[in-house]
Amino acid sequence: MKIIYKIILTAGIFLGLASCSNREDGMATENEVNDFVWSGLNSWYYWQPNVPNLADGFKTSAQYSSFISNKNPDSFFYSILYNYPITDRFSWIVSDVDELLQSFSGISKSSGMDSDLFYKDAAKFGIVGIVNYVVPNSPAALAGIKRGDVISGVNGSDLNVNNYTALFSDQFTPIIASTVNVAADGTVTTSGVAKNPNIMSTVLEENPVAYYQNYSLAGKKIGYLVYNGFKSNFNDELNGAFAQMKTDGVTDLVLDLRYNGGGSVETATALGQMITGQFTGNPYVSLEFNGKHAQYNSTENLKTTFSTYAYTNGNLVSTGTQTANSLNLNKVYILTSSGTASASELTIGGLKSYITVVTVGSETYGKFVGSVTLYDSPAQDFISYENRNKSHKWAMQPITFAYFNGNHSPHPSGGFVPDYGVSPKTDFGNLKEFGDYAHDSSLKKALELISGQTLKGIWSPGIAQNPDEFVGNRRTLKQFGTEMYIQEVEKLKR
Repeated sequence: MKIIYKIILTAGIFLGLASCSNREDGMATENEVNDFVWSGLNSWYYWQPNVPNLADGFKTSAQYSSFISNKNPDSFFYSILYNYPITDRFSWIVSDVDELLQSFSGISKSSGMDSDLFYKDAAKFGIVGIVNYVVPNSPAALAGIKRGDVISGVNGSDLNVNNYTALFSDQFTPIIASTVNVAADGTVTTSGVAKNPNIMSTVLEENPVAYYQNYSLAGKKIGYLVYNGFKSNFNDELNGAFAQMKTDGVTDLVLDLRYNGGGSVETATALGQMITGQFTGNPYVSLEFNGKHAQYNSTENLKTTFSTYAYTNGNLVSTGTQTANSLNLNKVYILTSSGTASASELTIGGLKSYITVVTVGSETYGKFVGSVTLYDSPAQDFISYENRNKSHKWAMQPITFAYFNGNHSPHPSGGFVPDYGVSPKTDFGNLKEFGDYAHDSSLKKALELISGQTLKGIWSPGIAQNPDEFVGNRRTLKQFGTEMYIQEVEKLKR
């Protein structure tokens, strides 16, 4: 049984940073952990040449010992990042490596409520949320929370910039508004209390292949797939959804990545093969590391088969291979949001090298660099979990590479701007369950573009779309929310 280690592409701001305790018997001191932090960053960090305090000769200087001494590892880590949090807003560090690895397989403590948060108005103090979906049988589902619910408060107070993080805590009480109104300028007002349940989070395993339906419109068979995370241990479920599409005779695809923060590069490449199939052997994504690790520069090609995995006894293990069920499409419609990140953006860019990609929704997150999980195992170039220093559990996720599509196309200055913009606030007070396009303006627009028909649905008042109104969601606001990883690091070596 082969344990899989990962290279990660991450995005987001961690809500709370752990601290390191003082030395106990058999436990590393803060200085020992900080030496690991400095050494790992000096070796792997993408912007290492731009940070004077990470220069190769600094460790041999008289100042080094003083530089790393008497500092918590978390604060020390962030103090030596490049132009943090502007240029580098993505690197992070954790005090529990096992929790990190578990999260990469879709297992984490959660309420099961996925929501996007927005500023209520131009003052950028009040916040309002909309529930994107609820994981079946989760605490939120059992509390009666539904897709489309509008969150106006938490723990007895109106939602604002000072308390919104409570929605991601282990126990909280959301206030679901009875009514909501959105003005043409995007200002949101809410009133009343429809629900006010107390919710306690628990450890959940979420299936990212969340929903599939097909529609027959204008002589076309249109598949609609909601895919919420590129989790490699669900590769077989993803392939099964495409097998069903082939059985259903799907001729057009709407791929919903609005709530997808990223995941496995291998899974993203497999998805590209499932959508197409006629470009086997062509490059899909290229990874470019810093000068010290150019041997890891590599290209992932589209191929007919992909690996499957399972999360077993705390580890991700390989379980075999499958042949991709390919639709051989020349055009795909992708729904996007401000939380569409990492491997989701890789998918948009990767497909653009070969077929027409029509995007509908909001500008994506804009994350085109990635990272390697670094452990305190310097003899193994900091990438061996098994040989790590077990006197502490710290691990790092610093940015270590940039990625590009098969054509090596330049990245946009922000995220991918949609071909057809739809303000997410259009759906406030209207959004219903997945597949109900009459109450989902982005899905409705995609189906109209494919069918050439005008479909009945919610009235769109032409709400102004402002990319700065997005505050975040549980993926972009937490450490483990958005990532992109390679299954076997050593295989990248040339």
